[in-house]
Amino acid sequence: MSWLNKLAERQIARARAKGELQGLAGEGKPLPDRPGDAFVSAGDAVGFRIMAEAGVLPEEITLKKQAAAQRAHLATLTDEPARKEAMAKLAQLEMRQAIAEEARRKFLR
Repeated sequence: MSWLNKLAERQIARARAKGELQGLAGEGKPLPDRPGDAFVSAGDAVGFRIMAEAGVLPEEITLKKQAAAQRAHLATLTDEPARKEAMAKLAQLEMRQAIAEEARRKFLR
């Protein structure tokens, strides 16, 4: 076990002994199922979860939701000119999402 793991375990044991780990939100409940976390790093998943709990979403997540809504809208369209317009909007949202994701990756390097 590395020195960092030992330090973390000591801090957890100390907090548990003081009772600081009791009465926390979600205590005794199973961890929430977050299948989307499998596609991002553990650090990103934690960061996204903290921001979501605070009511703040990063731009890439907002754009991902908008793109999903646009895909659903596109599936309902039958008029060809309206479909082309919706497809162009979807492409723009997906491009902006990819740019935001790449910017985050570069920032975290």
